[in-house]
Amino acid sequence: MRAVLLTLLLLLVGAPATGGAAQTITLPPTGTDWDYQLGGARPVPAHVGIVERDRRAAPVAGKYDICYVNGFQTQADEKAFWHRHWSLVLKRHGTPVVDSVWGEWLLDLRTSAERHALADIMGRWTDRCAADGYQAVEYDNQDSFTRSHHLLTSADANAYSRLLVARAHGAGLAAAQKNRAGWDGTTVGFDFAVAEQCGQYHECSSYVKHYGSSVLAVEYRDKAFAHTCTHWSDRIAVLRRDVDLTRHGTRRWC
Repeated sequence: MRAVLLTLLLLLVGAPATGGAAQTITLPPTGTDWDYQLGGARPVPAHVGIVERDRRAAPVAGKYDICYVNGFQTQADEKAFWHRHWSLVLKRHGTPVVDSVWGEWLLDLRTSAERHALADIMGRWTDRCAADGYQAVEYDNQDSFTRSHHLLTSADANAYSRLLVARAHGAGLAAAQKNRAGWDGTTVGFDFAVAEQCGQYHECSSYVKHYGSSVLAVEYRDKAFAHTCTHWSDRIAVLRRDVDLTRHGTRRWC
């Protein structure tokens, strides 16, 4: 019996851990300004502590860096890539479903197999963000189901979001809910929010309700920017940008 117990003990000691140590997730700092640089990198003023850039751009040393990944739609300049993953593009009558504003194809989230395949692609991009030195990731177009001609549902988006958050956390990155006001993204694990035009559409309170001061707001019109600064800048970071986020475009803070 002693020999059997000793053997079991040795096996337990030598067995690999079933789950690695939890990654440390760092939220964006509060009490600082942020910059939204998807249209091209530009110098960052000293008062800005948070910067978001496209996943193919370099992060900014000494800042809290957010990596932009278009998780629910295709980038307009990546159609060749998605032709190689054609089964993952959402189609209606054999034709890709398009976000008409940006000319982006919607991704197909309707089955578990498709969601996992897409999460593997986004996961590789997320791992690259982490390796490059980013601290967080934003998966854009989480409301793509509203543009899908009823082919996608909110349940599809929620299930896929949960997979993306798990990939982000596995890489040690915080994950941002992007837009989709009225939905509590913390239910699938999102850590903070990036909100476009929440002042213009009177939605800022929805994000603050779920994320407190961990909300980054961007406005694209002067009147909405002034409103958001007046009513929300004491609690969240507010930025004025041009809607195309051009490299030399509008950029102001409250």
